[in-house]
Amino acid sequence: MALYETINAVAPGSTSAYSGRQPKLLFLVTEDWYFCSHRLPIARAARDAGFQVIVATRVQAHGTRITEEEFALHSLPWRRRGDGIRGAARAVAAIARLYRTERPDIVHHIALKPVLFGGLARALAFAGGPDAPTIIDAVMGLGSGFSATGLAARLRRSSLGRALRLAVGHSNSRVIVQNPEDGAALTALGIEPSRIWLIRGSGIDIQHFTPLPLPKRDAVTVALVSRMLRDKGVLDAVAAIRALRARNLAIELLLAGPTDPDNSGSLSAAALSALAAESGVIWLGAVADVREVWRRATIALLPSTYGEGVPKALLEAAACARPIIATNVPGCREAVRTGEHESGLLVPPRDVNALADAIAVLAADPVRCAVMGRNGRALIETRFAEEIVARETLALYDRALAERVALQ
Repeated sequence: MALYETINAVAPGSTSAYSGRQPKLLFLVTEDWYFCSHRLPIARAARDAGFQVIVATRVQAHGTRITEEEFALHSLPWRRRGDGIRGAARAVAAIARLYRTERPDIVHHIALKPVLFGGLARALAFAGGPDAPTIIDAVMGLGSGFSATGLAARLRRSSLGRALRLAVGHSNSRVIVQNPEDGAALTALGIEPSRIWLIRGSGIDIQHFTPLPLPKRDAVTVALVSRMLRDKGVLDAVAAIRALRARNLAIELLLAGPTDPDNSGSLSAAALSALAAESGVIWLGAVADVREVWRRATIALLPSTYGEGVPKALLEAAACARPIIATNVPGCREAVRTGEHESGLLVPPRDVNALADAIAVLAADPVRCAVMGRNGRALIETRFAEEIVARETLALYDRALAERVALQ
C-alpha cells in the first residue's frame, strides 16, 4: 500500500537551496544518551552535508561526546517522565526561548515527548509566523500508548491522539515513522498520509557490528538486550527459561541492560538480582559493548508486550549474525524476516509457552541458527545500515529546505 512519501529518489543533503549561508538543524531529544545511541550518525551526516547542528537535551554523561562532534549543545531542565505540570511548563518555556534565540531552519523532534513539548514550544515561540522552522517529528514507536487495552488505556489513547494531532497539525511539518503500523495509526488520527515518511530504524554501523561465529558451548545461551522493563518481556523471558530448564534443557538467559528509574515499568535492581539467583539466569547490567553479549549468546530474544519503532537491539544482533526470536508486534516484525530467507521466529506477545517452544526449536538446530544469522545480516545490509537511514533522512531535510525557500 503506497501510504507514505518515498524519499530514496531525492538527492540527499545538498543544502543547495541555502547557498550563501549555513542552514541550522536543531535536534530536540529527551536524554543525551539517547541522542548518542540513536541519532548521532544522522547528525554527523547532516554536519558533513553543510548543516550547523544544535542538540537540545538533558545533559548527564554524554555532553562531552556531543560537543566533541562540533555540535552546539543546550542543556534542558526535563526528564523522560515525572516532570509534573510545573516541570513541564518550565521545559516548554525553555524550549520556546531556545527556538526564538537560535531560529533554526529545521527542528527534528525525536520521540513522543519532544514531539508534544516541542510542538507547544514552537507555537509559543513563533505563533505561526513566517520565520517558524520546519518541523520533523520522529515518532520512534507509539508503544503502549496505542496498543494497550482496557478503559484507562482507551482514555489515555484518546488524549494522546488529540495531543498528537495538535502537535503535528501545522502544514510545514513532516512525521517520520519507523514501521507501517504506526503510519496507519497516525493516518487514522487525521494526519495527512503525504506528511508521513517511513524511515525504518535509526541505522546500524555495519563496520562496527560484524558477523560473529556462533559460540560453541554445552549450554545454549539466549540474550535479551534492553532496558530492564516489564514491557520488554523480561519476566516472560525468565519464565520461558524456567520452563525449558524444567524440561532438562541446557539453556541459559543473559539479561543485558540497566534498570530505568524514569520508567514506571522498570524492574528494580533487587528484583533483577532475585531473578539472577535462579538457575540459568544471568543479569549483566549495563553493557558498554553489546558485541560481547553476542560473542556469548547464540540467539537474540525480545518478547516485547507492545509495539516499538524498530528495536535497535534486534538490529544489532542481526548485524552480528544472530537469529532472532521476538513477539509479533509492530516494530519487532520489521526486524525479523520470516518465510523465505527467514532470519528469526515471531511468537504471540505474553505467550510464555510459545516463547519457550521457539527457543527450544532453535537451540536444537545450530544449522538453522547459522542460516538465519546470515539472512539477518543480509537484511541489515540492505535495509537498516546507517548509511541508508542517513541518506533517507537527509533527503527529507533537503526537501524541507527547498519547500521552506519556496515559501519565503
